[in-house]
Amino acid sequence: MSKKKYASWIFLLLLSALVSCVKQQHELEKVVVNPGSFDVVETSIKAIRDAIMSGRTTCRAVVQTYLDRIESYDKSTGLNAITVINPQALQRADELDRALDKGGATGALFCAPLLVKDNYDTHDLPTTAGSITLKDNYPPDDAFMVRKLRQADAIVVAKTNMAEWAFSPRETTSSSYGVTANAYALNRVPAGSSGGTASGVAASFGVAGMGSDTGNSIRGPSSHLALFGIRSTIGLTSRDGVVPLSFDRDIAGPMTRTVEDAARIFNVVAGYDPADPLTENGKDKKEPDYTAFLDKDGLKGARIGVLRILVNTEEADAQVTALFERALQDLSSIGAVIIDPVVVEGFQVLRENVKFCPRFRYDVMNYLKTLGDKAPFLDVNTVLETGEYSPYIENALRFFADSPLDVPPESWDEPCPLYLEDPSRKAFLDAMMDTMQLSDLDAVVFPTWTNPPAHLNKALEEYKGDNSQIIAPATGMPAVTVPMGYTYQNLPAGLQILTRRYDEGKLFAYAYAYEQLTQHRRPPRRFPALEMNGSR
Repeated sequence: MSKKKYASWIFLLLLSALVSCVKQQHELEKVVVNPGSFDVVETSIKAIRDAIMSGRTTCRAVVQTYLDRIESYDKSTGLNAITVINPQALQRADELDRALDKGGATGALFCAPLLVKDNYDTHDLPTTAGSITLKDNYPPDDAFMVRKLRQADAIVVAKTNMAEWAFSPRETTSSSYGVTANAYALNRVPAGSSGGTASGVAASFGVAGMGSDTGNSIRGPSSHLALFGIRSTIGLTSRDGVVPLSFDRDIAGPMTRTVEDAARIFNVVAGYDPADPLTENGKDKKEPDYTAFLDKDGLKGARIGVLRILVNTEEADAQVTALFERALQDLSSIGAVIIDPVVVEGFQVLRENVKFCPRFRYDVMNYLKTLGDKAPFLDVNTVLETGEYSPYIENALRFFADSPLDVPPESWDEPCPLYLEDPSRKAFLDAMMDTMQLSDLDAVVFPTWTNPPAHLNKALEEYKGDNSQIIAPATGMPAVTVPMGYTYQNLPAGLQILTRRYDEGKLFAYAYAYEQLTQHRRPPRRFPALEMNGSR
């Protein structure tokens, strides 16, 4: 070979190598410019998906950032929102990244890192319901909603702390994992019982979370943490695999920083489940797509009634009331027709006539049976005998202790009819419906709490103004809470919107329009973005 040909050959080899290197670098940059550059604080499900699809980050990098935030902030601040980390979270993220690289289909919640309350069954993580007696409880399968979430490519990043056995609307304290604080004020409560999910989502430990609500426990904590929370119609969503407090009142569902994220999750988790007999009532009632209701003009022409009996109470805090009055002005400014006041005839008597059925012992037995041979006991009264519980729940345990174990509540000497077969609950529902019909109302509004979050060390004494317990759980009507501002500079307050059964689309529409106008949501200052090296 001549020197000239040899030189040309060498030049071509070098050129080819250079082109190959440039191409490889380009592909690397296309896959991920900088995995750590995506800020997860206050981000959304859509933003995460878009960032991954555009190559700005990877699912692994997103999940790792949430894990780093939990590691850096949860215990060191005393927030204590998280019970256990999912050790398979990064592995699942890698699987999703590989599937995407191969051009595979992506689920509706692709790489959405979620926090799940500790009363949802997860086959791979313990489910304690806040009780030390269930510290080693690994259920045989996932709860219905958890299964749906995973099938949609969401990732369970961690479980969250809760009030023990979901007993307390006031605080989030468990014998299994301790006390959870409020992310906006670490000396305040996050309410209960889904306070771990609320504080965790507010602090951006996950993009969104799942809670449960027997009387207050989604909407109350969401209000105290500037979140959107939805308690859906009884019968529209399944509670299968969620440790019960009261089967005929329990609801499970999302707690999110934005209305849109809740609608995306609700699309996945709502619907009929043969394992939950109450969802037979809601068959075919689910909307095809709840995000279709998200319209900035969604309140135009909506007739919104003000339930003053739940606003101007003797114990109401003046700053919360002022926020509510401003909320009414905001609703009106974007087209809502405000009907103020709305009076439900006999309201106080109707609410007092509805008695809470003490069916906890019976319902928990049915749950424990699903654990098979691994069930630590079948009678929750065993907990009283062992003394393995937080002191604050003793009275509640004793309240339920004398109820029959092996007889269905509807067959007790003093029967507890199931929802809609209970005449007192139906009377309350009918009165609400009649009032809405008479005034041609689309929804009614009131403050979720009329008081700010209580101090941690005064959770009982300062428990005031919980409006969530009153209408929705008794009537089965759906309700949401959406941030309406802050009292005393940094204590969140929520606006509650309630409407007819199976009208969740309207709730999403109204809350979204209000949210987009006001933009009240802001992150708690104590939990900023981490630096690139993972330090604060």
